[in-house]
Amino acid sequence: MTTPGRTDPDVLVVGAGVVGLCCAWFLRRAGHTVTVVDRGEVGDAAACSAGNTGFVGTQGSAPLAEPGVPATGIRWLLRPESPFAVRPRLDGALLAWLWHFRRHCTEQHARAGFETLLALKQRSLALLREICAEDELAGTLTERGMILACHTEQGYAKARRTIPAATARGVPLRELGRAELARLEPGVDFAVAGTLLNEEGAALRVPAFLVALAAALRARGVDVVTGAEVRDFEVTGRRVRAVRTTSGELRPAEVVIAAGVWSAACARMLGVGLTLQPAKGYTVTLPAGPGTPTRPVLLSEGKVAVMPLGDRVRVGGTLELSGLDASISPRRVDGILHTARRYLPALDTGRRLDVWAGLRPCTPDSLPLIGRADGYDNVSVATGHGHIGMGLAPAGGKLLAQIVSGAEPDLPPETFAVDRFRKGIS
Repeated sequence: MTTPGRTDPDVLVVGAGVVGLCCAWFLRRAGHTVTVVDRGEVGDAAACSAGNTGFVGTQGSAPLAEPGVPATGIRWLLRPESPFAVRPRLDGALLAWLWHFRRHCTEQHARAGFETLLALKQRSLALLREICAEDELAGTLTERGMILACHTEQGYAKARRTIPAATARGVPLRELGRAELARLEPGVDFAVAGTLLNEEGAALRVPAFLVALAAALRARGVDVVTGAEVRDFEVTGRRVRAVRTTSGELRPAEVVIAAGVWSAACARMLGVGLTLQPAKGYTVTLPAGPGTPTRPVLLSEGKVAVMPLGDRVRVGGTLELSGLDASISPRRVDGILHTARRYLPALDTGRRLDVWAGLRPCTPDSLPLIGRADGYDNVSVATGHGHIGMGLAPAGGKLLAQIVSGAEPDLPPETFAVDRFRKGIS
C-alpha cells in the first residue's frame, strides 16, 4: 500500500481508473497540485479498464439508446449472445434509469448523442496522441485502423448507409473490398457479407497504458495513492473540508469523484444522487492462430470487439445491467464466442487463457456526467463513460480540469451536467 505524500492538495481525485488519471493529467497540466486515491491498485484485475479491448478512435460513437432498442429488448433478454441485457430486479434506481433510457430511444436523441460522442472521441484521439508521445507512454497507443465486419447483407447495407454522414464529420470510413481485405488480413477467413475500414481505428494496450500513465503522473509530482478507500467526508455548508480514507485524512481545496461505478456510492455520502448503472462487460483472451486478425475488428451486428495482442487475441462484448454483481456468466461468455465464430470461423475458441468481467458506469443517454455536483462549491464529478470510456476519458478529463480551474471550456458543459436527468434537461 502506498501512503499520501501530501495532505493538502489543490485537488483530490477519487479514482485511479482511466477517467480519474486523465482528470489528474489535465489538472496537473493546469498547474494544480493533485492527489489521486483509489481503493485498489492501478490496472488491477478489478479495474474497469484492466481487461477490456482498449478500443479508442472514432469508430463506435452511437449511443446505446437508439430507435428500435425497446422493441428488441425482451427478445434480447432471452438470448445469451445478445449485446445488451437487463437482469430483472426490484430496484428503484434501475427503473428510473430505464425510464430515462426509453425516453432517449428516438431519432433526435440518437443523432444528437452520436454527434456529441463523436466530438468527444475525436478530441480524445488527438489528446491521446499527445499523451502517448511522452517517453513513459510510448508504444501504449497503436493506430492500424479498425475493420467493421458485417455478417448479413442487411447489416452491411445499414453500415454502408452511415458512410456519408461519418465522412462529412471527418471520420475516414469507407467500404473495404474483398481483395483489399485479403491484402490487409492475409490468411484470415471472414464469414461476412462485407466490411468497412475506419483508418482512425486505434487501441490502447491495457492495463499497460494505465500503469504507464500513473507512473508519468508520479514523475510530474502527482501523488497516486493506492489501497485508500474513501470512508467519509467532513462538510461545512457547501464545501467539503476533509476526506477520510483508509490511508488517512486529506484536506483538498477541490474534490473530483471519478470512481467509475463506485462514484454513485461515493456521491451518496454527500447526498448527491447520480443517474448511473453498472453495466457488466466480458472479455475472453484466446491464443492467436492463423485465423486471427492483426488489427482490431468490430463485429457489427453482434457488437463484439476483437483485439489482437501479439500471441493472444481478446474478444469482448455484452452490456449486462446486473447491479454490482461482477460474477462471470458462462452462458454470456459462450454467447460472445459463438458470435465471434460466426464472423471468424477459424478463431481458436477452445482454449481460454483468461475470462474477465468488469463493471462500466453507464448513463441513460450514453454521455458522461462531467461537472459540478449540485449543492457543493468544491465537488465535481467525472463518471458515466460507459463501455467506451477509454475513448472518451482524455477529452472528458480536459473538460473537468477546465471546469475546476474556472477556464473557458472547449465543450458545452451543460451537455454533461451531473443533474441533467433530475432536472429534465437531457
